[in-house]
Amino acid sequence: MDDHQEQDVKHIEHPLYDLLRDEKIEIFNAEKAKLAEVPSFAHGDFRGLDLRGMDAQGLDFRHGYFRGADLRGIDFSKSRMEGASVGGAKISGCYFPHRLVADEIVMSLNHGTRMRYTLLPK
Repeated sequence: MDDHQEQDVKHIEHPLYDLLRDEKIEIFNAEKAKLAEVPSFAHGDFRGLDLRGMDAQGLDFRHGYFRGADLRGIDFSKSRMEGASVGGAKISGCYFPHRLVADEIVMSLNHGTRMRYTLLPK
């Protein structure tokens, strides 16, 4: 990871983030369901984590770093993923936001690039 990416990744001071970092997905989902407003996980460090089963609806993962994470089956369609990197992650069965085209996801998966949203025609 280059210096620019290293400074972008940060630890988020919130109990929900700590639950994800500890891979306590069922507890995370239960606690998230109780909140009226969820925190931003933008620039979060999710490297190598097993996040299968996570309820990602409404979560902000912009510029998140998911290298080597197990994301299989997660529905990110209602999440914010612009600028996130999924290099080397397991993404089988994932559903990504419609503004992320397949090429962006493949480039991120294979080369660790940050995913860019496609501009939709008016």
